[in-house]
Amino acid sequence: MTDDSLGERLRALAASIYADDGVAIEGLTRLTGGASRETWAFDARRSDGAVAELILRRGAPREMRADAALEAGAIAMAREAGVPEPRIVFHSDDPAHVGAPCIVMERVVGETLARRILRDEAYAAARPRLAGQCGEILARIHALDARELGLDLSAAEDQLESLAAVLAGFEEKRPALEVGLRWLDTHRPPSTPPTVVHGDFRLGNLIIGPDGIRAVLDWELIHAGDPMEDLGYLSVRAWRFGGPHPVGGFGSYDELLDGYERVAGFRPDLEAVRWWELYGTVWWGVMCMAQASRHLGGVTRSVELAAIGRRTAEQEYDTLRIIEEQLAAA
Repeated sequence: MTDDSLGERLRALAASIYADDGVAIEGLTRLTGGASRETWAFDARRSDGAVAELILRRGAPREMRADAALEAGAIAMAREAGVPEPRIVFHSDDPAHVGAPCIVMERVVGETLARRILRDEAYAAARPRLAGQCGEILARIHALDARELGLDLSAAEDQLESLAAVLAGFEEKRPALEVGLRWLDTHRPPSTPPTVVHGDFRLGNLIIGPDGIRAVLDWELIHAGDPMEDLGYLSVRAWRFGGPHPVGGFGSYDELLDGYERVAGFRPDLEAVRWWELYGTVWWGVMCMAQASRHLGGVTRSVELAAIGRRTAEQEYDTLRIIEEQLAAA
């Protein structure tokens, strides 16, 4: 689909949304990033001169990813619960509107590039607050009503077993990741009652301003599971982007847990969070392999996917490093 044809589809969609046949679409621009869905920025100028600054997320969800209805419903519910989120303007899993399932939401101004957030002076005042804000936001996400979203908490899967099955499906052997899986299996912490889990809560999926977090993005991996998964995943070294601190590169474990406790009323167990940090490291290593296999197998020829595949080695190193830390602390 050309930009012109997408613009015309968006004009028809905006005309329906705003009940205004005179609406015009301006500044349609595809944004970088977003491996699972295309992201477009555009303005909808109504006939009375009012301008809505909007974002379109478009694309068919891949396996294990939420459909547009679930993702949009989660964003709207989180917004009502006090999580910083944009307002959803429209969503549909029917490709008739813009050629694919889509979500249209208000545009939030801010930064998503980790290097800038972690290093630029513009975010210096926000950085010390980010870990606590993340804890508060995750506590609110984990308190969302799973039944209203259509998630069955009783059906939460054993993610470790599922991950082991995915790794076993590759012909290529990765001993370090296998060691990580065995360590995780023999050092399982007490389980936390399942909740709504964001699934990809990390730097890069947060819009940050000088005042702190302005929006949480990319809910495609939302699922029912152990809430400590989100806290551990945020602490995976791959998502620190060279920052010196264990939580997102910007904060400490204590700051994260303090923020969570302020909202949830209880303090998560640090050992459980660290277990999920190791799980997230192994998981990302396996996903890097999966991305590479799409390129190498000819499913999607992409230099980006090939480059991501090379990062498997980083996750192998981090897996062994975390285990070494745990052995030294024992």
